[in-house]
Amino acid sequence: MPLRFHSLDSDRVVVSNLVGEHLVLARAEFDEVVSAGTPSPETLSTMRARHMIRLPDETLPVELLAMKLRTQKRRLADMTSLHMFVVTLRCEHTCRYCQVSRQGTERGEYDMSQDTAEAALRHVFASPSPQLKIEFQGGESLLNFELIRWIVERAEEINELERRDLAFVIATNLALIDDEMLDFCEAHRIVLSTSLDGPEDLHDHNRRRPGQDSWQRAVDGIERVRDRLGTDYVSALMTTTEESLERPEAIIDSYVDLGLTGIFLRPISPYGFALRLRGGGQYDAKRWLEFYKRGLAHIIELNRAGTPITEIYAAIIAKKMFSNNDPAYVDLTSPAGIGIGGIVYNYDGSIYASDEGRMLAESDDQTFKLGTVDDSWTDIMSSNRLLSPLWESYTLSSPGCDQCAFEPWCGSDPTFHHATMGDFAGHKTFSAFCTRNMGIFTHLVELADSDPYARDLLWTWGQR
Repeated sequence: MPLRFHSLDSDRVVVSNLVGEHLVLARAEFDEVVSAGTPSPETLSTMRARHMIRLPDETLPVELLAMKLRTQKRRLADMTSLHMFVVTLRCEHTCRYCQVSRQGTERGEYDMSQDTAEAALRHVFASPSPQLKIEFQGGESLLNFELIRWIVERAEEINELERRDLAFVIATNLALIDDEMLDFCEAHRIVLSTSLDGPEDLHDHNRRRPGQDSWQRAVDGIERVRDRLGTDYVSALMTTTEESLERPEAIIDSYVDLGLTGIFLRPISPYGFALRLRGGGQYDAKRWLEFYKRGLAHIIELNRAGTPITEIYAAIIAKKMFSNNDPAYVDLTSPAGIGIGGIVYNYDGSIYASDEGRMLAESDDQTFKLGTVDDSWTDIMSSNRLLSPLWESYTLSSPGCDQCAFEPWCGSDPTFHHATMGDFAGHKTFSAFCTRNMGIFTHLVELADSDPYARDLLWTWGQR
């Protein structure tokens, strides 16, 4: 049956099928399998159970594998569930790695209007997805809180007829959160997502604002939200800068100290100010991988010692490794998550296939602009500006991906490859996206194969 493999070292090979079920084999046993020899009865039984090989004339394994693949791709019928509203470009921070052209707090012309929001909501509910999540972004989204209030109430009014599973998220630095905003979030069950880069000195170095109190305001805001709404209503994201690379343990410990139970060890994105010298992104994928491995090792040891904390990216991959329930994380999907996973409505009514596509537009690259809110949903979703990158980057037919053992766990990121290599598929040998993910996939397989506790921990993360 369709079989892929990747050498872990001179003695071990990981083998996978079309849906990501995998098995680590000794090289001698692997050689028996691929040469049509006689593997051990245990290996034969395990590989048959995971639909990697079949006996002559067996048809049921093929049908079961096809069913699993259809199950993994079922999200495609639902189409776009995540709808991002850029309600303002204004911001009171001047973050070193800001990926958009943030504007001063007095520049009201960079706020989304109510008419634009109304038109964008028509697109939201034109999506056939039974789950709809509206995420408010900026700039600093709370600087246009009155529009957020209006959009939430208007969306709920529309949903009285639509009956979708409707959710809201506000992405904010939390510096401006007040009781009125918390009252509204509580009444409408709005989740807040913030940025936290680690210890105070590192965070304030990366995320600057008048008074140099960004970290303190973020921490105070996290505590206020948790006290008022509960622990599940606030989460934090970090961005790895040059200064972060030697401090993974301190960054993770700062999350633990705040009572946060999840951390996403994110690399910096190659957009906007991150490309400039002062952006803090002057490191390659291999240096970031060392940072990631150190961080993950620290997280595993914290869990082993009784302190629960999850590395979110590893948990997303673990769900793919140990179940057939694809979490549909947009950076690890194929076809790519742009447009069909999430879509962006900019403050001026422009529609982009992804948030990264909007960031590229700030540098005069309009490749991923799909149209405006005045266009129809059908025209937006059938545009060649969306279909071409989806088609060209599809991993099952992309050179370098189609034979990769980790293809079922990986994804397609045409925005990243366009920005860094000038085409939607990219050359996998030189792709930082590929280097990072191959490094992580290999590392997780090796951990699971060599450390029973790490395997059990990854399995537990994958079941959530």
